[in-house]
Amino acid sequence: MSSYVTKKTPGDTAWFTHDRFGMFIHWGLYSLPARHEWIKTREKISEEKYDKYFKYFNPDLFDAREWARQAKAAGMKYAVLTTKHHEGFCLFDSQYTDYKSTNTPCGRDLVREYVDAFRAEGLKIGFYYSLIDWHHPDFPVDMLHPRRDDENAEQLNEGRDMRRYAQYMRDQVTELLTNYGKIDILWFDFSYSGHVPPEGKEWMKGKGKDDWEAEALIKTARDLQPGIIIDNRTEIEQDLWTPEQYQMTEWLRDKETGELLTWEACQTFSGSWGYYRDEMTWKSPEMLIRMLVNTVALGGNLLMNVGPTSRGYFDYRAEEALKVYADWMKYNSRSIYGCTMAEPDLLPMCPADCRFTQSEDGKRLYVHLFAYPYKHVQIKGLAGRVDYAQFLHDGSEVLFTERSVNHFGDGLAEGDDLLVLEVPEVKPHCLVPVIELFLK
Repeated sequence: MSSYVTKKTPGDTAWFTHDRFGMFIHWGLYSLPARHEWIKTREKISEEKYDKYFKYFNPDLFDAREWARQAKAAGMKYAVLTTKHHEGFCLFDSQYTDYKSTNTPCGRDLVREYVDAFRAEGLKIGFYYSLIDWHHPDFPVDMLHPRRDDENAEQLNEGRDMRRYAQYMRDQVTELLTNYGKIDILWFDFSYSGHVPPEGKEWMKGKGKDDWEAEALIKTARDLQPGIIIDNRTEIEQDLWTPEQYQMTEWLRDKETGELLTWEACQTFSGSWGYYRDEMTWKSPEMLIRMLVNTVALGGNLLMNVGPTSRGYFDYRAEEALKVYADWMKYNSRSIYGCTMAEPDLLPMCPADCRFTQSEDGKRLYVHLFAYPYKHVQIKGLAGRVDYAQFLHDGSEVLFTERSVNHFGDGLAEGDDLLVLEVPEVKPHCLVPVIELFLK
C-alpha cells in the first residue's frame, strides 16, 4: 500500500484521489462577447450594455449528453460546471434571482441538463459557485468591480449590504444541493482579502471569509451533503487545495504542519477559462499529456477546463484537445487511475526525461517516457525488484537485463543495482509511451 497519508479533511476524498482527472466547464453570458470570462470588469461594461448578452443568450446547439460523452471518452471521471460565475448569471432556475438561464431566450435549466447527462455517463458531479457577484445589488463596488472607476463609485455602495448577499449565497447553495440529487464537489471561487485597495479608497477593500460568512456557508453545504468535497477558496480550509494555471514541482504540503494535502491543479486548454474566440495560446498535445502525468506523479488531480461557445458546443480546438486525452487515456489510463507519487525510495531512481507513477497497492510502477530513448532505459536501483515489464498501450513485453548494458561487452553503465529496459529503436505510435513494471 502507498505510504503517503494526506491531511484529514471533512469530506470523502477517497474516490477523488483514485479518479485523478476531471473536466472544468466555464460557461455563461461571457461566451457571447467571447473575449474572456472577466470581460465585464476588464472592459468596465455597464449593466445596461451587459444586458445585451442576457437578451441574446440562446445556446440552441447545447447537448449535455454530447458534453458528457466527450468527457468520458477523454478519460475524465468527474466534472465541475460554473453554476454562477463572477458576472452573477445563473445557469439554474433559482427562485432568488431573475438573472438566470430560464429567463433568457434559452429558457432552460442548464444545470439540470448537465447533471442528468453527466450522471448518466457515470461521472461524478461538481458545482462551481462564485463568491463574487458583479450583478447583485448588495455586492459592493470594490477594486475588482466593473464600476470601480465610476465618478460616483463610492456612493454606489450606499445601501448595499453584504449580510443580505451572504444570505443570498446560502439560499442558492441550498437550492443547488437540494434540487439536483447527490453532488460530489462544491467549488467556491474566490477570496481576495489580501488585495490592498488604492490609497484613499479603503472602502474598495478585498473580500474574504468574514464577508462571505464562510463558516455558515460551509455549514449549510455540509448539513445538506455531508460527504461533499469543498475547496479552500472561502479562506477556510476544507478538503481541497487548488493551484491555478500553475504546474507544481512537488506535492503540496501544509505550511505549518508539513502534512501532505489533497490537491487539484486547475488548468485551461488555452489562456482563458471562458470561450475566447481569438485566444491563440492553445497547449500542444505533448504538453496536455505531460500536465496530467506530472500532476499525478506528484500526488495530485488535474481539472482541465473547456469553455463552450454561446451556441452551446465545444469548438474544434477544444474537441481536438479532448481527443488528445481520449487517444492516450484509452490505452494508458491504468497509469493514472488509482495511482500516485512513487514511493520515496523509488523517486531518486527516475531516469532523466521520465516520470514515475505508482499504483496505490505498490505493485506496479509506471515509467512515462517524455523523451523517447535510444534502445535502453536505464534505472539505477531497480535490479532484482522487477518481475515483468511491458508497454502499457499494447501489453507487449519489454525485455530487460540487470547489472549492465548488453552492448558489445563494453561494460557500459555497470552496477549491481542497475535495471536496463530494452526498447525498440522506433518510438511506438503513442504520444507518451508508458512502461508498466510489475514489482516483486
